[in-house]
Amino acid sequence: QEGMPQTLSSTSMFTPCGFSPHLHTSKEGEQGGLIFQDGNLTSASLDALIQHLIPTTDYYPEKAYIFTFLLSSRLFIEPHELLSQVCHKCIEQQRLDDPVLDKARIRKFGPKILQLLTEWTETFPYDFQEERMIGHLKDMIHRIAPCDEAYWKKMNQLLQALNQKLATLSHGQEGIVKISTAVSDKLVAFKTKPPSIQREILSVCSDPYTLAQQLTHVELERLSHIGPEEFVQAFVHKDPLDGTKTCFSEQKKTSNLEAYVKWFNRLCYLVATEICMPAKKKQRAQVIEFFIDVARECFNIGNFNSLMAIISGMNMSPVSRLKKTWSKVKTAKFFILEHQMDPTGNFYNYRTALRGAAHRSLTAHSNREKIVIPFFSLLIKDIYFLNEGCANRLPNGHVNFEKFLELAKQVGEFITWKQVECPFEQDPNIIHYLHTAPIFTEDGLYLASYESESPENQTEKDRWKSLRSTILGKT
Repeated sequence: QEGMPQTLSSTSMFTPCGFSPHLHTSKEGEQGGLIFQDGNLTSASLDALIQHLIPTTDYYPEKAYIFTFLLSSRLFIEPHELLSQVCHKCIEQQRLDDPVLDKARIRKFGPKILQLLTEWTETFPYDFQEERMIGHLKDMIHRIAPCDEAYWKKMNQLLQALNQKLATLSHGQEGIVKISTAVSDKLVAFKTKPPSIQREILSVCSDPYTLAQQLTHVELERLSHIGPEEFVQAFVHKDPLDGTKTCFSEQKKTSNLEAYVKWFNRLCYLVATEICMPAKKKQRAQVIEFFIDVARECFNIGNFNSLMAIISGMNMSPVSRLKKTWSKVKTAKFFILEHQMDPTGNFYNYRTALRGAAHRSLTAHSNREKIVIPFFSLLIKDIYFLNEGCANRLPNGHVNFEKFLELAKQVGEFITWKQVECPFEQDPNIIHYLHTAPIFTEDGLYLASYESESPENQTEKDRWKSLRSTILGKT
């Protein structure tokens, strides 16, 4: 393989079908400490896997391997330590410490190590927030640069692209309107006052189609910040072969993942708040029907996360107990949606719909058809069970690579989805409302619900009484 491979974007790590887990080899059995079965790499020692990552003058690892190993290796070794070892081995193997460098040889090796570093910085940019990482990277390029002027330019491009990516990511994190979890249960008191005090969703956006599109904006914006490694770092345990410390001794680097789960919870509570808020039954029914239409539109777009949040909000007890309100709602559409997100058979219906959306995404001609936003907590749960369900290491101490291919397949698909550009026009007003409109706590929701439709039994009456005194200060 001569010169730089053509594609440098991280999407090219995945074949058109999303991801290719097959790392082929000519023969079965063992090869350089790597164990193969049916042509697939199944296990190896950590050292052999690191060696397999390292390019030489005539070898470059497969994209699928690079992604899988960089994703999963952090369960065994910190990224800076891994990069340090890679650089060290390259220096030895290519004799980069020799007083006189073999220029012809290094010109064959140079483009390959640059390509590896490029893929690493593009797919796992957060790894390079560490000074040590940048240090190793620069050191490596300084060693090969005397052999070819172009390597300096390449390094500057790489660092520029990386800085830009990290700046965008951190700017994006600050730019996301801080979700207000601050909750105003006192809003219940507004039921008896002029409605102008509390803006409600329908005054901000009365078109379900538009709201579904704005929700999709928020989802894609938040997804774009989640690094693939966060899925693995969420489950870092102690590595049994290194009893002293977990791999990431500092805090688990999963802040974007957690922020995204918070957004889901906020949306559930926002939906419930909007439904319980209006004083009149007719208005509450209208809000329910509006959200049913929004949810249906989310389903059509392929935005399953907002869809699930809306359904969850409608299924919260303070909302579902409003029998008189629900009697005014045309519920047929709601039951169809609920059926789609029904948890039976391990969410069989949803998984079928997700596969359909994923398939549509692959053959899409427009960004509009490419959108796949999975029901996120289920994705995390799947990855969690995959992680809990099989050991990271085999009894002989080998890394269980088969497991990590499956992990990389799930995370790889997610990366493809999160890179879709949102095709809809953004409405800052609606997006601001979604992030900042006041929402009730669970107690506030129950109180609002009882104020709307009186308690039906003694338990509810007692709860209502105690909520009135704690929240409204009334006896």
